[in-house]
Amino acid sequence: MPLSAGEIAAAVRTRELRATDVVAAALARIERADPHLCAFVEVWGEEALRRAGELDRRLDRRGADPSLPLAGVPIAVKGRHGLRAAEPLLAAGGVAVGATSVPGPGTPWQTWGLGARGRTVNPWRADRTPGGSSAGAAAAVAAGLVPLATGSDGAGSVRIPAAWCGVPGLKPTGGRLPSRDRTGLAAPGVLARSAADVGLWWAVVSEEPLPAEPAFPVTAVWSPDLGFAEPDPEPVALAWAAVERLVTAGVVRLVRPRVPLRLADPAPAWLALRTSGADPAGAERLRAENDRRLAGVFGEAELLLTPTAPTAPHGHEGPGDRYSTSLTWAFNLSGHPATSLPAGLGADGCPAGLQVVAPHGREALLLAVARRAERG
Repeated sequence: MPLSAGEIAAAVRTRELRATDVVAAALARIERADPHLCAFVEVWGEEALRRAGELDRRLDRRGADPSLPLAGVPIAVKGRHGLRAAEPLLAAGGVAVGATSVPGPGTPWQTWGLGARGRTVNPWRADRTPGGSSAGAAAAVAAGLVPLATGSDGAGSVRIPAAWCGVPGLKPTGGRLPSRDRTGLAAPGVLARSAADVGLWWAVVSEEPLPAEPAFPVTAVWSPDLGFAEPDPEPVALAWAAVERLVTAGVVRLVRPRVPLRLADPAPAWLALRTSGADPAGAERLRAENDRRLAGVFGEAELLLTPTAPTAPHGHEGPGDRYSTSLTWAFNLSGHPATSLPAGLGADGCPAGLQVVAPHGREALLLAVARRAERG
């Protein structure tokens, strides 16, 4: 099992490992695996080794440095222009090893990735997509090439690939972190091999220490479809089985809301906000109505649980008629923080996800639940 980001950083800070060796090993894994995965559009080997060498010299001089919580951790950056969003991670000692693939031209709904050598494949099945748009990020993390990869989530672009590649992924509260998205729908996010590493990312980018864990169990509402979507039976069954495990482990306690949750389909509002020249008035009315209904749920429970995606990972020919975003983009519109947790494997051998949604600003609650779920 590859070391986690937290384990790498601790070992590098105490000099049990050298950053140059850790980064060189990651580059070697990428060189071996990427011709098949196509998870990267660029690999920055020379620059990464130079940066790792600088870290080693700094730590040799100063000893363990608590200001470097990501010391020597190889990090994959979403897209060629993702370094700006990764600056807090680099300042914390992380080492950017390359830019991950994102969808190419003519790939609607962000479900493909296009690496330097061709289409990005799902590490679990090469004939399936890893999901998108953080396609290469999810593939690189799931295949063990890096422990941590940055993403961005405007409609589910972190959570869907996290679900389909079997790793945790987090979309924070809308507007809580800097974003270049003029619509306010997209938020920077992360994919990692462990919930603890997601928490480490959050502590770095938010500059907030993680608080003590809440009292468990926490109350939660389950919704298989948010009142409008039509998910396939299998991802619903896998997500529900994950919920039952959380209940059995004493992590959540299910409650039934007085008014069943029935959101309006967010598709028209999301598309209007993304379309230049569209009248936003209707979108804002739909947003306000859904916000009211979600406020009712979070007035009675601390979490909302759903499947992450309505289908299993589709092939590279395309998603068909249904949006893979149908269960995720409501929370880009509302701004609620949401995470996808691994929920098991379908009959095709591909992973599915459980989406956990919290009130605004409650990322710490999501992370605590994710850690408990992982330990279970």
